Amino acid sequence: MQRKSTIAFLMALPLILLIAILVAYPAGYAVYLATLNKGMTRFVGFGNFEFLFGRDTFWLVVYQSCLFAITAVIFKAIIGFVVAHFVHNIPSKGQRKWRGMLLVPWVIPPAMSTLAWLWLFDPSYSALNWLLAIFGIEGIPWTGEAGWARFSVILVNVWIGSPFFMIMYLAALKSVPDQLYEAASIDGATWWQRIWYVTLPMMRNIIAITALFSLIVTFANFDIVRVLTAGGPLNSTHIFGTWAFRVGIEGGDIPLGAAVSLFMVPILAVAATFILRDITKRGSEV
Repeated sequence: MQRKSTIAFLMALPLILLIAILVAYPAGYAVYLATLNKGMTRFVGFGNFEFLFGRDTFWLVVYQSCLFAITAVIFKAIIGFVVAHFVHNIPSKGQRKWRGMLLVPWVIPPAMSTLAWLWLFDPSYSALNWLLAIFGIEGIPWTGEAGWARFSVILVNVWIGSPFFMIMYLAALKSVPDQLYEAASIDGATWWQRIWYVTLPMMRNIIAITALFSLIVTFANFDIVRVLTAGGPLNSTHIFGTWAFRVGIEGGDIPLGAAVSLFMVPILAVAATFILRDITKRGSEV
């Protein structure tokens, strides 16, 4: 057994080194940068964080990041669940075609697909406003007004991320034994009761893990907001990634930008703790 564990460690060593180089070192270096002054010549400890806590823009970014991530994940989970049921009920011969088509938004690079959405939201040549005009509805300032800009950013993220939820939930649905549905039908369970008492309990771990992974990716999102609104109008759509870029790269204050990006860590750590604790608890009960 000791020899097997040694072999396993040696086989996993390249991946461990890769993670250490590409993840652990940049994370540690970001922590180091966040403790320096703007010129990166003097140690200031938590000075950058204290400065951020006193800025209204920072708390606006915290609010918008949480609103963006939580709202997008909820809608992606709902849409992915509905679409997964739709595909799951299609005969096996046609499922491959539908899975391929529905995965297209997720496969296309987000920056490229966001450029297409930028054209749809264009204030002068918006295809969406053209459709609204046909029905006599006044055009919408998709990226020109704070509320609509936030809606537009969330909409694009949901469109891109929903296929990932769909494919994960579809795999989970295929693992649910048909005997459970047959037993529920014999007991007189309705369609909704079968979903609530059979499907959801069997999929809870997959739902939780998928939501956690998507929450992390959505919080760290950069390209959608950067291409679509660049944080505007008036910083109303900035999230951690885009504001860290604005402060650190465009503003020339790299330590302050590192401090902004690091603020995601405690938020995601709390979310991961609750979700993983719930998964572990259900696993021990089973």
